[in-house]
This record gives sequence, structure tokens and C-alpha cells, in this order.
Amino acid sequence: MSTPGAIGSAILAYHSLDQSGSVISMHPDVFRRQMELLVERGVRVVPLPEIRRSPGAVALTFDDAYRNFVTHALPVLTRHRLPATVFVVSGRVGAFNDWSQKGYASIPRLELMDWPELVEVAAAGVELGGHSVTHPDLAAMPPERAREELRRCREEIAERIGRPPRSLAYPYGSSSPDVRRVTAEFYEVACGTELRYVQPDDDPFDLPRLDVYYLEDLARFERAVTGRAAARLAFRRVLRRLRRIL
Repeated sequence: MSTPGAIGSAILAYHSLDQSGSVISMHPDVFRRQMELLVERGVRVVPLPEIRRSPGAVALTFDDAYRNFVTHALPVLTRHRLPATVFVVSGRVGAFNDWSQKGYASIPRLELMDWPELVEVAAAGVELGGHSVTHPDLAAMPPERAREELRRCREEIAERIGRPPRSLAYPYGSSSPDVRRVTAEFYEVACGTELRYVQPDDDPFDLPRLDVYYLEDLARFERAVTGRAAARLAFRRVLRRLRRIL
């Protein structure tokens, strides 16, 4: 439920920065231009846990912790002093994205960061968040198994990095009331994939995000990060629901 007249904030959801053209991929040059636009337009970029208290701001998130983050994202973020969150699949660190891609055959097999790289990223000021241990559909699991995925992920990151993650992204954006209750035991905020702006009264354990797959065009990206894309996002939400039904 959104407060009438409230100014929404945007959580941007990135995955891999590569040139494959897949649904989880963005060309590194496009990403660089997007970050430059945020700076040029004076858009406020805040850490993810602050997004509900920051009307009109943007938070940057990266799912799965792909190795190309170190090469393509970290230098740009560091140059512009932009905070970001990388969600780590703790049981696949240093391996590949060999989990179910939910029918998307075009997604390439990609390397994930190892622990030394994640330590380097955290030392550079990037927040490391949880993304489960094995990247399952948490809502399809018994609550106790989901709880173990979330607990172990938090503990493994804390042990390796030296501090526990504050935030979580649900694999596939899939959660349920039971999963969200469990999440609240271990994390401060959590993200799903509902395509809309964040409002101050949103459930902190079911925050919506804007998938940058829909925002590669720079003019469209600018409208989204300056709060002028609500109608288009609503249209995209309808199309997404129809695809799931059909």
C-alpha cells in the first residue's frame, strides 16, 4: 500500500555486466553511461537499507556477485563514490551460476566472485548482502529449509567478511509470508522483484525493484531514476503477470 502523493524511490536491480545480450546482462558501456547520468542529474544514490527513508533517491543492487562486477562496476562506482549492494550466493562463491535459470535458455554460464574478491569489494565500501546458500526458490521450500538457507548465508558471509549482511535479495524474487517472517530474524531489509517505486510505508522485507533490463535506453533510464516512469512500470507489471499466466 502506498501513501498518496508520496515521492517514490527506485531500487535498481542489475545482474551481470557483459556483452552477451541476455536478460540478466547489461553492456558495461551502458552501465557506465547510466552511472554518469546519475551524477550529472544530481540523483541522490543511497545505501539500500536507507532507501525507504530517502524519497526520490536511488539504490544500486547487483544479484549473484558475478566476477565481472570487479572489472566493470567497481571502478565506475569508486570513481563516482556511489554506494551499492552485491547479493552473494554463499555456497557458490568462486564457482558459476549453475542454478535453474527458470526457462531462460539465453543466460550464459558466468563466473562468480571468490572470497578474496568479495573481501576486496567490501573493503572498497560495497555492501555485501545475502542471496541464500544455493539460490533456490525459497517460497517453494518448507519453512525450516528456507530458514537454514537464510541463516547459513548470513553466517558464512559474516565469517568470511568480518561483518554480517544487513540486506537480502530473494532468489528469483520469490518469497511468501513465512519466508519474510524468517528473513526478519536475520536481515534488516529484503528485496523482491515487483516492478515499481519504493514507498516509505512498504514492507521492509518485500521491497520492489526496477529491473534494468527494461531501462537500457538512456532516456528511459533517466525517466525512471527521476520518478517519471510510474505509468510505464505499471504497464510492464501487467505484461509480466500475463506472461506468467500464459
